[in-house]
Amino acid sequence: MKVEELKILIRMFPVWATGIIFAAVYAQMSTLFVEQGTMMDTTIGSFSIPPASLSTFDVISVIFWVPVYDRVIVPIARKFTGKERGFTELQRMGIGLFISILCMSAAAVVEIVRLQLAKELDLVDKPVAVPLSIFWQIPQYFLLGAAEVFTFVGQLEFFYDQSPDAMRSLCSALSLLTTSLGNYLSSFILTVVTYLTTQGGKPGWIPNNLNEGHLDNFFWLLAGLSLLNMLVYIVAAKRYKQKKAT
Repeated sequence: MKVEELKILIRMFPVWATGIIFAAVYAQMSTLFVEQGTMMDTTIGSFSIPPASLSTFDVISVIFWVPVYDRVIVPIARKFTGKERGFTELQRMGIGLFISILCMSAAAVVEIVRLQLAKELDLVDKPVAVPLSIFWQIPQYFLLGAAEVFTFVGQLEFFYDQSPDAMRSLCSALSLLTTSLGNYLSSFILTVVTYLTTQGGKPGWIPNNLNEGHLDNFFWLLAGLSLLNMLVYIVAAKRYKQKKAT
């Protein structure tokens, strides 16, 4: 019995590992998304919006997508797949990984527009905010919330249903471990990128003054890693042998 439980855990490992890249993308919400927001126009009339407060739109997105998923998407998907939940847990996670690519791409596009505006207004050498409304960040937060609903919830359901009966609590906790590992991975990627892009006295992609950097390249890098991660995930999901839930 112990051997069978170990085999189940080994089969689940590739699926679990692909959640780490997604968690690294998710970590940007509280780090570089905020840094990007500080260099944008945060004012509405006489009121200034704290850049970190835009994470509220991630929460709003989750609140929006949970009922939409249950009440709209699942019934439609059920007609095509014949499955009670509409999608399998693996399909649900895959959709979330795809949305995370769109999220990073949206962040990169916003940064490209911001840097172009900084260049046109001759603000490249000045560490000041560019007159581009911070509300242009809303799509990336909203997409991240959607990805969260699909991937994180799918992960919890997957690990609960597919783990050995005696190890369900442990496996559910393992799915949450991807969040902390994703934060470490994000820090590692940032360190490597900073080291490589600041060679020869260059300001690098993410200098103190983002107007002379290329934060868009970092977001594109994460989008590329997310795409690669999704392809690996598709292979792992196709090879995975489902365990009948008890």
